[in-house]
Amino acid sequence: MNNKVIIFSAPSGAGKSTIVNHLLGLRKDLEFSISATSRAPRGTEQHGVEYYFFSADEFRQMIAEDKFVEYEEVYAGSFYGTLKSEVERIWAKGHAIVFDIDVQGGVNLKRIFGEQALSVFIQAPSVDVLRERLVGRGTDTEEAIERRVAKAASEMEFAAGKFDYVLINDDLATAKAEAEGIIDAFLKE
Repeated sequence: MNNKVIIFSAPSGAGKSTIVNHLLGLRKDLEFSISATSRAPRGTEQHGVEYYFFSADEFRQMIAEDKFVEYEEVYAGSFYGTLKSEVERIWAKGHAIVFDIDVQGGVNLKRIFGEQALSVFIQAPSVDVLRERLVGRGTDTEEAIERRVAKAASEMEFAAGKFDYVLINDDLATAKAEAEGIIDAFLKE
């Protein structure tokens, strides 16, 4: 498989995690990359399962020791990144790495991995559909939804031309099938 990387990025509500989980359930040669963060675990999250959790000081020390492929300080003292050891762990098994990452991180990973990487941007058919999906979740306040919608609009603009493939998720079954085809073709290269 030659150390391949598959990067999925999308605005909140576009269906990225649903599509990624579908692909991971279908293919045993794909493995999800667990990100590192300096934020505290939420709910039942566990170290090494949803994220690798570190303090901000530990994260900074790991940056100084060059332990990350990429990282980002999203807010002051709030870091997210991809550990080199995580990439090496997955490749050692002969698996392709799947990233479910924000848009900026996706662009950074594509730049770092180049031709080894396939970058896929998943988007809802429109900002209005995205808003409807976020409202339908029932998990956010109206203010939070509007913030997410505004961020999604800027992410869609930023992403233009920076991803190998744009997958419009207007029908989930069709989007899943399209994603399967994209991945199959990339892994056969």
